[in-house]
Amino acid sequence: MTGQSSAPVRPLIRIQRVRKSFGDNLVLRDVSLNVAPGEVVVIAGRSGSGKSTLLRCINNLETIDAGSIYTGDELIGYRQLGGKLVPMREAEVARQRQELGMVFQQFNLFPHLSVLDNITAAPIHVRGEARSSAEAYGRELLSRVGLPEKAHAYPKQLSGGQQQRVAIARALAMRPRAMLFDEPTSALDPEMISEVLDVMIDLSRQGMTMIVVTHEMGFARAAADRVILMHQGEIVENAPPEEFFTAPKSEATKQFLSKILP
Repeated sequence: MTGQSSAPVRPLIRIQRVRKSFGDNLVLRDVSLNVAPGEVVVIAGRSGSGKSTLLRCINNLETIDAGSIYTGDELIGYRQLGGKLVPMREAEVARQRQELGMVFQQFNLFPHLSVLDNITAAPIHVRGEARSSAEAYGRELLSRVGLPEKAHAYPKQLSGGQQQRVAIARALAMRPRAMLFDEPTSALDPEMISEVLDVMIDLSRQGMTMIVVTHEMGFARAAADRVILMHQGEIVENAPPEEFFTAPKSEATKQFLSKILP
């Protein structure tokens, strides 16, 4: 040991005092959160607690009413102009979204395209990547998600779990800096959940930065560096899994765990 402390890790995602309302309903109340490169953060909470809204704000699918969100040093959705925040043009927002892969509850695959074409469409048409390199990487991603033989299949020929794994590969094809998952297993039959979670666990082991909204607490125990509980639009618990599950501090977390754990 040298006796010198290492420099603090700069957050990859930085959320500062974010507020979001839908009409009179205040959904996010001054939410702040830092996520380091390579960190896996699981966000749990009851329906309506604000967790999916927070995820959508990170990717600027929802605009925020106050606060700020950064990816690295870049402000998401806005730019500084004369000391004020001005909304970015849609083209600039679209460029920023490429840095954050997002996987939704529904798979949203193009039914008229093959699996490989679903994966390569954005790299080719949005990033201008050569078809040959896009397809080579697409096939590599299909192997990573355990579906190398499905390149020429169509979504309707796949199970729900297979479609969600293709959706993960499609998001990875844009080479994002981080991945956002919004309850990725909630639309799946129980027997298909594990095949998707196994892919996500593998991603976490490969060092992918991930924010995951999920009710799958087994995944949180296996893969998360931190587990967060949102309650009424606020983060009320933020702890490593072992502490979150065995020694929660907030009453809301204790009540939440009493309902979902045996």
